[in-house]
Amino acid sequence: MKGVFVSDCEGPISKNDNAYELATNFIPNGDNFFCNVSKYDDILADVFNKTGYTAGITLKLILPFFKAYGVTDRQMEDFSADHIMLIAGTQTALKRIQSIAEPYIVSTSYEHYIKELCKAVDFPYKNTYCTKVSLDKVSITPQERNILQERAQEISQMPLITIPANAKSLTDFSLKDQALIKRLDEIFWGEIPQMPVGNFFSDVVTVGGEQKAKSVCDVVTHLKTPFEDVVYVGDSITDVEALSLVKENGGLAVSFNGNSYAVKNADIAVVSENNLVTVVITDIFYRFGKEEVLKVVKSWSQASLKAAGVDLKLLKEVFGFSDTGPKVQIVTRENMNSIVTESSEFRKKVRGVAIGRLG
Repeated sequence: MKGVFVSDCEGPISKNDNAYELATNFIPNGDNFFCNVSKYDDILADVFNKTGYTAGITLKLILPFFKAYGVTDRQMEDFSADHIMLIAGTQTALKRIQSIAEPYIVSTSYEHYIKELCKAVDFPYKNTYCTKVSLDKVSITPQERNILQERAQEISQMPLITIPANAKSLTDFSLKDQALIKRLDEIFWGEIPQMPVGNFFSDVVTVGGEQKAKSVCDVVTHLKTPFEDVVYVGDSITDVEALSLVKENGGLAVSFNGNSYAVKNADIAVVSENNLVTVVITDIFYRFGKEEVLKVVKSWSQASLKAAGVDLKLLKEVFGFSDTGPKVQIVTRENMNSIVTESSEFRKKVRGVAIGRLG
């Protein structure tokens, strides 16, 4: 029986942050707007642990604003299709992985984007989990449209909130940021739910945080595969629960150009511009198991990979003309902070500063 390979999409497979790009394109000052909502999302999910809240709900929070600016499902599909940016080697990597494992994509991304990405890389859409939503099926009144456009402008003009180290409650924030958080609370949990367009909040299920972990469980149950045969690749706060689930149950949890959230919950951290390194790791895992992967990563080099029987042609593609090639490390308490710094900076290099700094 094949093992199971599960990957997040944006980060490990593509350079995109589709929701950020949609907001930037369709909402005035949408880049600032999205960054502020994303930071608020991080605070609710990671600092306040808001009841019933999971990382990635940013994608739900911004839907009323897309509707306010007249965005349609067709526009989301067309924009997504025209702006797909793949990590180098992705198409080849996914094809090779399909020969050694049953592949799945579990992504917080909107289905519009995932469908277009699947077409671009010839990946089976039936093997994906993503955030399903239709903008066209929800109506909006002219009054709602005006109010939401005003609120979008207000949010876009807010300074970015700073999350203090070890913050656990509202009082840990500066007085200025406390006021901003309270204002965002009013907008998202006071005003919008009172509008018909606020049904997005109750009807849409974002596949982030706990939903990603549930998706992995669904795959494992459906295929009757033990967690010990699962590789999960993620890069952000929405992958924390899935990475932890796989790691704690004997599978292999991989951070790929991850931020601090991903690195701290992974077995190994990959820093690479090319996706083919994922094939190498997956191949060793399914031939020899997790311990052999950790052994090879501990002495990561072309020599150790050759000794593990990795295809020489693949090694040449992965390493190119460099002996070091992509950097792969076991994550430990001792090296965690240095890996977070290195991976986070490389993430910005690969995906751009604006996207790379998002949670």
